[in-house]
Amino acid sequence: MPSLASSYYELCKPRVVMLIVFTAVVGMFLAVPGWPSINALIAGTIGIGLAASSAAAINHLLDQRIDALMARTRGRPLPTGQLSTTQVLTFAFILGLISMSVLVIWVNVLTAVLTFTSLIGYAVIYTVWLKRATPQNIVIGGAAGAAPPVLGWAAVTGAIDHNALILFLIIYVWTPPHFWALAIHRRKDYAAADIPMLPVTHGVRFTRWHILFYTILLVLVTILPFLTGMSGLLYLAGVTVLNIGFLWYVLHLLRDNDDSLPMRTFGYSITYLMMLFVFLLADHYLQMVL
Repeated sequence: MPSLASSYYELCKPRVVMLIVFTAVVGMFLAVPGWPSINALIAGTIGIGLAASSAAAINHLLDQRIDALMARTRGRPLPTGQLSTTQVLTFAFILGLISMSVLVIWVNVLTAVLTFTSLIGYAVIYTVWLKRATPQNIVIGGAAGAAPPVLGWAAVTGAIDHNALILFLIIYVWTPPHFWALAIHRRKDYAAADIPMLPVTHGVRFTRWHILFYTILLVLVTILPFLTGMSGLLYLAGVTVLNIGFLWYVLHLLRDNDDSLPMRTFGYSITYLMMLFVFLLADHYLQMVL
């Protein structure tokens, strides 16, 4: 049996939270021509990270019934009885309270409000309603997951810029092809739990076409930072290579019936997003030098 500490750690969905925090931190650096203030960087990172962990714990709590039915999630702390409902609820509340306190006191109220809105959007609106209501759940609910760069931007500047909204749009459009690739691989689990994911309600072929459509849209959206002058040629070259790679996976997913392709596409999509933000950051400071 895992230790109590590791069970609480698992509640936070650390891999997901690390990606959230990473995109938020990049948003902080992109928001200013030089370096963000140390106070905003540290306090903002802690506050956003704790809020994301709180939302993850609430997600565990609300999804414990369906988690017990799915092979991918039945080993989580609640279905296995490693933690009780009261323990998880208390843990999520404490994390949420600390995160809001940090953001209000040491960052700014706008970031706290936006972070709280994202927390509620993912942990409650998506998990309780959208996830079970429509096969377009990940499209509608993707707004909450796309917020971190905006949160980071607001933490540093106290405002929301059009460039921050471009970063939001990139993650928002990236989310459906990213998640639907996983949903294809786990469609039997979702069917067993009666969750209307697109591959369950409309079939794998239909989902593959939707992944292609959203990936093409993603290619177009990711050119916006260059077209608006937010980024330069380094970013454009990097994201072009990334987009070619994504399209390669998606086209093979559309044509081939290789059972390993959905998870390989899912894995590439994570690398894709991380490297895209790395290119944004590198280009940002290259332009400063030049």
